[in-house]
Amino acid sequence: MNVRRRLYKLASQLYRKSDPAVLNMVSSRLKYLSLWVLVFQTTFLVLTMRYSRTLRGDGPRYLASSAVVVAELMKIITCVLLIFKEHSYNVRALNSILRQEITHKPKETLKLAIPSGIYTLQNNLLYVALSNLDAATYQVTYQLKILTTALFSVSMLGRRLGVYQWLSLLILMAGVALVQWPSESLGAPEKELSEGSQFVGVVAVLVACCSSGFAGVYFEKILKETKQSVWVRNIQLGMFGLVFGLMGMFAYDGERVRVSGMFKGYNTITWTVVALQALGGLVIAAVIKYADNILKGFATSLSIILSTLISYFWLEDFEPTSVFFLGAVLVIVATFLYGYEDKPSPNPRG
Repeated sequence: MNVRRRLYKLASQLYRKSDPAVLNMVSSRLKYLSLWVLVFQTTFLVLTMRYSRTLRGDGPRYLASSAVVVAELMKIITCVLLIFKEHSYNVRALNSILRQEITHKPKETLKLAIPSGIYTLQNNLLYVALSNLDAATYQVTYQLKILTTALFSVSMLGRRLGVYQWLSLLILMAGVALVQWPSESLGAPEKELSEGSQFVGVVAVLVACCSSGFAGVYFEKILKETKQSVWVRNIQLGMFGLVFGLMGMFAYDGERVRVSGMFKGYNTITWTVVALQALGGLVIAAVIKYADNILKGFATSLSIILSTLISYFWLEDFEPTSVFFLGAVLVIVATFLYGYEDKPSPNPRG
């Protein structure tokens, strides 16, 4: 009798799991969960990175080049663990997948060297940008990656954009221009230095937007040409990213690394920044899988608003103006408008 009851209970559970209503409910929960995680990751990566680069404490500041290397290493380890989980924690299966897809396909693996090098440059540029820009200005300006991704998609993939998308790109450019509109200044030396630093930050963001757009479209093209999982591709990207990151670290900060080590200046905030940066590509992959463009636009807009509020009230390094507010609203509107039609796939690595 007990055996019969157990079988009935198991059958009921299996039926419920295969019920379309239950599957839709689970899918909906995963969709919104992935979006909220994206909001959290995007917002707090920017804020903690900005805080870590402006925090005045005892001892030297951590090396941005070192943080990029550690983030790449964490991404590789995370993706290996995810593949390990997908194959029921079978060590032989994991070893077979890695050897078959990476070691035995050197040409396919080498294709990832180009986007990986660009991503490494981009990640270093983001540290430069947030060392010179407040979080709110950075968040809004960095949305220009939508424009660069769209243009590279048209030129490299032959993709066509709709009327609403072209309109949204024009609104986006207008919004970013307003955000960067110079405010009234008294011409003090400190202000001039601040303006010089802001120029460096803006240039770093613009170059990062261009590199993000090209690398994202290039990566999308490679994904469509092969059937490898996104985790395998991220391992391949991470391997080259680790090599390029180490080369950059020893080229620009080699003396400091030899004297003090690559972890000099690391603290809890630094490790939080590194973990959030490593998490970024995986979160985007989840959003691509479970969410749509409209909801991703909502997440991006919410992240901009949260970054602005926290930058003003907590970091106290940002004074919003009416021109900035108008520009931010235009950028948010453009983000929503761009999602009303099919758009280029989001950058898998942020």
